[in-house]
Amino acid sequence: MSQSRIEQYQAFLDQDPNNTFARYVIAQEYAKAGDLAAAIAAYREIISRDPDYVAAYHHGGKTLEMDGETEAAVALYRKGIEAADRTGNAHARAELEEALGMAAG
Repeated sequence: MSQSRIEQYQAFLDQDPNNTFARYVIAQEYAKAGDLAAAIAAYREIISRDPDYVAAYHHGGKTLEMDGETEAAVALYRKGIEAADRTGNAHARAELEEALGMAAG
C-alpha cells in the first residue's frame, strides 16, 4: 500500500470532507494493498455520501467479490446500474451489467 498516497489524499479530505475523488483514491489504495475490509468500508462511505459516483459501485462490487461476498456484490452492481441510469452513464451501465452477469452466474 502506498501509505504516502493514502496520507496525501487524506490531507485532501481533511481540507474538503466532500471530496469524493479523494475518498475513491483511498479506497482503491486499500483494495490494491489487499485491505479489503477498509476498501469496502471506503466504497460504502462514498456511495452513502455521493450515490451518483458510479465507479464506487463497480469497484466496490469487485472488492466484495474478492472478499467472497458475492451476494452483496450483486446487490451493489444492481444499485450501480440504477445510478448509471440516473446519471446517463451508458458506458458505466454496460460495465456494471457485465460484472453483474459474471457475478450472478
